[in-house]
Amino acid sequence: MYYKFGVKIIKLNGKDIIILGIESSCDDTSAAILKNGEILSNIVAGQKVHESFGGVVPELASRAHQQNIIPVVEMALKQANVGKNDLSAVVFTRGPGLLGSLIVGTSFSKSLALGLSIPLVEVNHMQGHVLAHFIKNPENNYPSFPFLCLTVSGGHTQIVLVKDYFEMEILGQTIDDAAGEAFDKAAKIMGLPYPGGPLIDKYGKDGDYKRFKFNMANLPGYDYSFSGLKTNILYFLQKEMANNPSFIEENLNDICASYQATIIQTLFKKLIKAANDYEITDIAIAGGVSANSLLRSELGRIGQREGWNTFIPKFEYCTDNAGMIAIAGYYKFLKGEFVGQDVVPDPRMKF
Repeated sequence: MYYKFGVKIIKLNGKDIIILGIESSCDDTSAAILKNGEILSNIVAGQKVHESFGGVVPELASRAHQQNIIPVVEMALKQANVGKNDLSAVVFTRGPGLLGSLIVGTSFSKSLALGLSIPLVEVNHMQGHVLAHFIKNPENNYPSFPFLCLTVSGGHTQIVLVKDYFEMEILGQTIDDAAGEAFDKAAKIMGLPYPGGPLIDKYGKDGDYKRFKFNMANLPGYDYSFSGLKTNILYFLQKEMANNPSFIEENLNDICASYQATIIQTLFKKLIKAANDYEITDIAIAGGVSANSLLRSELGRIGQREGWNTFIPKFEYCTDNAGMIAIAGYYKFLKGEFVGQDVVPDPRMKF
């Protein structure tokens, strides 16, 4: 099989396919090298500059990407023992995400692909999270089509019906805030540093999840709503602290456990309904919140009860990373789905 691109003829038969993946949708700058579906390196540079603001500041994020992207790519190439002239294609996140951050990754990827005269491949960030399940692993354990994927992150909460690598249908999603945002905002209310989601997970492990009750919206179908929950915990804490200013400090573990359990139970209630309605037993989770320990353990427990085959990416492929972008781009490369130099970021990119 041959693909003509620029001045090069790319011969796929018998030749290794080596992909450089670039991820810059939010506040992590990441580069990965993938060879024939196997990740050789996956480098992520975070941005501590946002911690003092309690959330991501878009302008600061884009500036940090500019500083990080070249060192991160160089490190990924070096760790994989791959030269830039060995690359078959450059794959990048086109969207969704923060526009300024996406511009940095898109511009760099376009320039590198043009300079090397190799194909350029765009990837939807959310599809990348789903396709992280197909990164080669020692167990050769991958979901079979069709499967359901609960994709949970700071910006998205979706139940996705995955019929093929790029044939995906969103069955349900949040109508307002994402689950990851609900974690971080609650943590901020309790005075925990950003990012607060992992800290709620940490403190919740030692708490009683039945101690406090928080209410969740019960929408029809498979959709979610988390804005009411954020308001619920705000008013709850204001009321309790009016009587006891040390209430959060004295009950932190139980508050975190109860709040976290409410979110996780709500996520699985909809997922179970979708699995039953569509008669699907291969169930996966993805996205940054899939690193949450309770979400992962509940998937195993409920999966065993429901007779599911369950799938979770390695921890390093759950949060934003270029490895998932590279594997998504690899399958697009095999189909010859390239983009030109006129491509621009799409911060609201749909499936």
